[in-house]
Amino acid sequence: MAPKPPPRADDASPAPPATHAVNAAEASPVVPRRERAHKRSATGFIPEGNKPLNEVFPGDPTEWKEALAAVQETFKNDSKAVSASIVHSLTTTLGRAPYNVDELAAYQAVALSVRDQLIQRWNATQTEHTQRKPKRIYYFSLEFLMGKSLDNALLNLGTKDTYDESISKLGFKMEDILEEERDAGLGNGGLGRLAACYMDSLSTLNIPAWGYGLRYQYGIFRQTINTAGAQLEVPDPWLDHANAWEVPRLDAAVEVKLYGDAVRYESGKGRWTGGLDVLAVPYDLPIPGFKTDNTNNIRLWSSRPKKSFDLQAFNAGDYDAAVKEASQAENITRVLYPNDNFDAGKLLRLTQQYFWCSASLNDIVRRFKKLGKPWTEFPEYNAIQLNDTHPTMAIVELMRVLVDEENQPWDLSWDVVRRTFGYTNHTVLPEALETWPVPLVGHLLPRHLQIIFDINLFFLQAVEKKWPGDRARLARMSLIQEGAQQQVRMAHIAIIGSHKVNGVAELHSGLVAEMFKDFVEYFGRDHFTNVTNGITARRWLLQCNPGLASLITNKLGNDDWVLDLYKLKALEKFAKDTKFQKEWNAVKQANKDRLAAYIELNLGIPINRNALFDVMSKRIHEYKRQFMNILGVIYRYLQLKKLTPAQRKQVVPRLSIFAGKAAPGYYIAKLVIRLINAVSKTVTADKEISESLGVVFLPDYSVGVAELMIPANDISEHISTAGTEASGTSNMKFTLNGGLLLGTADGANIEIAEEVGDENVFFFGFTTPEVPNLRRAHHFGDSQFPPELIETIDAIRSGMFGEHSVFEPLIATLFEGKDFYLVSDDFTSYLTAQKMVDEAYVDRPAWIEKTINTTARMGKFSSDRAVSQYAEEIWSVEAHKIPPVA
Repeated sequence: MAPKPPPRADDASPAPPATHAVNAAEASPVVPRRERAHKRSATGFIPEGNKPLNEVFPGDPTEWKEALAAVQETFKNDSKAVSASIVHSLTTTLGRAPYNVDELAAYQAVALSVRDQLIQRWNATQTEHTQRKPKRIYYFSLEFLMGKSLDNALLNLGTKDTYDESISKLGFKMEDILEEERDAGLGNGGLGRLAACYMDSLSTLNIPAWGYGLRYQYGIFRQTINTAGAQLEVPDPWLDHANAWEVPRLDAAVEVKLYGDAVRYESGKGRWTGGLDVLAVPYDLPIPGFKTDNTNNIRLWSSRPKKSFDLQAFNAGDYDAAVKEASQAENITRVLYPNDNFDAGKLLRLTQQYFWCSASLNDIVRRFKKLGKPWTEFPEYNAIQLNDTHPTMAIVELMRVLVDEENQPWDLSWDVVRRTFGYTNHTVLPEALETWPVPLVGHLLPRHLQIIFDINLFFLQAVEKKWPGDRARLARMSLIQEGAQQQVRMAHIAIIGSHKVNGVAELHSGLVAEMFKDFVEYFGRDHFTNVTNGITARRWLLQCNPGLASLITNKLGNDDWVLDLYKLKALEKFAKDTKFQKEWNAVKQANKDRLAAYIELNLGIPINRNALFDVMSKRIHEYKRQFMNILGVIYRYLQLKKLTPAQRKQVVPRLSIFAGKAAPGYYIAKLVIRLINAVSKTVTADKEISESLGVVFLPDYSVGVAELMIPANDISEHISTAGTEASGTSNMKFTLNGGLLLGTADGANIEIAEEVGDENVFFFGFTTPEVPNLRRAHHFGDSQFPPELIETIDAIRSGMFGEHSVFEPLIATLFEGKDFYLVSDDFTSYLTAQKMVDEAYVDRPAWIEKTINTTARMGKFSSDRAVSQYAEEIWSVEAHKIPPVA
């Protein structure tokens, strides 16, 4: 008898039969996993005995092994094998003949060829993990800002040189092929990029891990700038040419229930019935590690209707009704972050969050149930990290699954939940701590609202027992915020439903503990910890700045620093070396020339390549204070206009570069963008100062644009109001690439200064403890506005930068709005810091020494260090390196 076929990797293994069957007549072509579980188990996809999975085959083992060996030949790292793989993808998968191949088709063929290699390693990794059953970390993030994948994959696989040779022989250039890839529209900013860096580190460190997110059809919007300098949002159809990196798992769809009715029983258990069922269809993105065959996975869910078409409604002539359910389901993952300024937007956003959490937990629970272990051991095999409050509903959903579907006691279930989850807080801004109206939650998730109230009851009873009669404390700690309309506090659920809560910088973690001091007193200080953010050197130096990476490798004698960023410390001894300084500066100038050429080509603005490049790229928000930056640029322009031509030549030329997107409904942030573009237009047209000052706003900021800007920076600005930025990671990227930091004592800026030395950072502004008194002074009208700021505001109101009335609401934030973000208080100090930058830049050898030492001392800010800390202190997971893939 032939041996029974093995189970496929964890993503496609059978699940237990569901309690709710699907009407076959109404089923979508995408079939949920639970419907077909009995069919697969009937075929016996179970290995016999303890035989290794990679030694079990559904047919003739010899035939399989010979076929696999033949396939393996196509993965050789030589140009002939690579060329054959590319041409095979081109002529078969893409159906192109050689005479009909453009750069886009060539990119797709190359990407598919590289993906084949990733999948080979992915299969080996998942097979090994299925066999060995290590504890896995599941990283829940609503964003994964991956950027472009081809260059990163080639570097991590160590095959870039071979592919470069093959691509050249086939008649194309590597740089043209790389340019064809579009950034994946799966994130908005730092939160999503952090998740991408962590997934890279998890694979590199051989830690078994999966990321879970949503596959947005349009993702973040494309930002265009109209003739008035205002931001316009247009859809970003990033999937129009398909995504070569994803692997559809159409046979592994799961059902997610919404709306309906819920019944609660006295035991705490309940039943959820009726409502709308939608399908979550998984798409997998293999994530390779650097110099390892371990390849982890990001699973993204796409929403599909369970009932794709109502034929009866169509035949009755009601064509809209025929596709209504399909449209409602598909809207869930259509766009990243729907505008939640109105009720429909709030409902869709909460739906997105629950849909993603439910589908992901279904996957994790299915995988655990295959082990045959008791539920008390669930946390021994699974660690789930919540990246901000967006996935908090996963805590409630796991309680529902355990109590309602798995018939587990309430107390046992709550213990399992708390030992499974960890929560990373990314903000102390009250408006960013998610709350949801109780009626909204009850309408969409009636059973979950019951569970939330039960969790709250039991928790507050415990609080009452510890502090009898303290009603104010109960109100502060309740999961339900009382008011005209009750709100569910997601951060509170995340705190009590997790065994660890961490901030993302030392200052921020202290502020989190202060903000939630009632919970610190209840759980103890050990419940709250810090893990300072980090970035991956693979993307943010090796890939984006190959010239500098090559220089460092040659100087150090090896590229070990890519896996251990602390080894950059060895660069310090070359910081004063004249020859090395010249080589270092030549790399910087080449990067500046590249960015200048990009600006001139895309914006038509002439660039002084010898200027100091001053860069500020991040999401546009009042607390990040791009407004203060552009006010400083205006003040600089006004002072330059007062000088004679001879005097201007003595001033360090400056190019101020801005980039970032404002949320579609954020009016003030969009006015900041409009003011930046207005100033750019005026300054560019003023030929008297064209060599002394330039101002540029780069539209449609993305990972790809960042990879151009970051290597070119001389200084980068991170100037948030003290106590408002959780950490920041762009500050780490800029400084790792030999730029100096200009900023406030906020977020990770403080720790960067501690590492690189205060002499290599330009700090200014008031500190966090001083902020409340300054705001109080503004509130009572006791603040004085500095004359430099008044002069700058007067220039805007004079019409120097276009119709001043447009900018009056922005100016009003300083005066009528009580200057909540303290621009006026920090403005004079900010100008002083800018003057210090100019003075330091004049001494070129000393400046270059500063930049070398800055890069050399950035070891702490590796995402490898951060992930290792999570693994040891929060997740209790161990590395598991798979055997080399033949």
